[in-house]
Formats: sequence, C-alpha cells, structure tokens
Amino acid sequence: MQRCRVFASPQTRVQPAPVTTDRRHRVGIYGGTFNPIHNAHLLVADQVGHSLSLDRVDFMPDAMPPHVDKKTAIAADLRLAMIKLAIHDNPLLGIEESELHRGGVSYTYDTMKQLVEQHPTTDYYFIIGGDMVDYLPKWYRIADLVRLPRFHFVGVRRPGAKNEAAYPVIWVDVPLIGISSTDIRRRINQGLSIRYMVPDAVATFIKEHHLYHE
Repeated sequence: MQRCRVFASPQTRVQPAPVTTDRRHRVGIYGGTFNPIHNAHLLVADQVGHSLSLDRVDFMPDAMPPHVDKKTAIAADLRLAMIKLAIHDNPLLGIEESELHRGGVSYTYDTMKQLVEQHPTTDYYFIIGGDMVDYLPKWYRIADLVRLPRFHFVGVRRPGAKNEAAYPVIWVDVPLIGISSTDIRRRINQGLSIRYMVPDAVATFIKEHHLYHE
C-alpha cells in the first residue's frame, strides 16, 4: 500500500512523493493431517505464535501425506471443518488451504515455493516437532527448501528427540501434552471419552458425523 504526500509552494509544482507503509508479515505454517485436530496442536500453534511474535499461525492440512507409512485419513472437508471449529475463538490462528486445493501428495518444498512466490512481503515460519527435525535429511528436496527466500524452520523441542539439526532451525519450548490423533481415534473406536483432548465443538462434530468408528 502506498500513500502520496504532496509538497507545494506558490512558485513550484512538485510531483507527489510516495510514502511506503508496507511491512513484512510473519506467518507460521503448521502442517499435518489433523485427523483429528486436538488440544496439543492448538497449544503448539498458540505458543509458537506468541513466542516468535508472529502475525498469524495457519494450520495447513495435507491432501495426502507423503510419508511411507501413509495414514488413513478421513475426507479433507471433514478435517478442515474440525480445524475451523477448533480455532474460531483465537484470532491468532488461521488456515492455509493450498495443499487441499492442489490435491495429491503434499510435499513441503512444492507448497512453500508456491507460497513465497505468491506472497513476497511475507516471512514464513514452518513449525515441526523435534522428532521430525531428526528426519529432515530425508525430506523431499530439503537442500532447496532451506534455501527458499523468507523461509524458516521452527522446531518444537520434544523429549526423546535429538533436538538438533544440520539445517537452520529456530527452537521453541512448548509445554508437553501427551495427546495424539492416533490415540484419540483409538479411544473413539473403543467408546472411551475424549473430553479435554479436543475442543468441545470438535468432539460434538465427531459424534454427530459418526467419525472414527471402524
């Protein structure tokens, strides 16, 4: 955005002088399947966002995870709906839908290359757990990924992980909560309670749509 400031006198006529008011945006990207999203996901996003003074942290659900041990995920529109319910009361949190729109296998390099090209005034902070940092050398086009302009890795320290990397990583400490989507799905299938593991609105959505019952 530019505003024009005009300086004039009776003797001279001066062209408008542009005044630049743009500033760089700092956006966190938290990728995953979110099958379903749970309170530990929300805690990580909120803590990282405030620790790094980010303007926003976007959850980025994948269309199809690239891992060898592919997860059986429910339909993307259902996972997206649960994310929207989970973040509705936190203005810091948002959603990045680019991988869902593109479809197919989701590779971080392809997604982030697209985002940095589309948004040249945005710095991106890609959030991963310390356990995922251990596997960065195996990531698709990792050398090209870390060289992308305005791209940064943010590592959340995890017990049992090395919590160190051969690549540039910004480390953040977040309170540990032992919640996983795998355990939530298991509990639902066994008829156990998931209260306080997911937001109430997400729990209601899961029940109303009969999700995760094998």
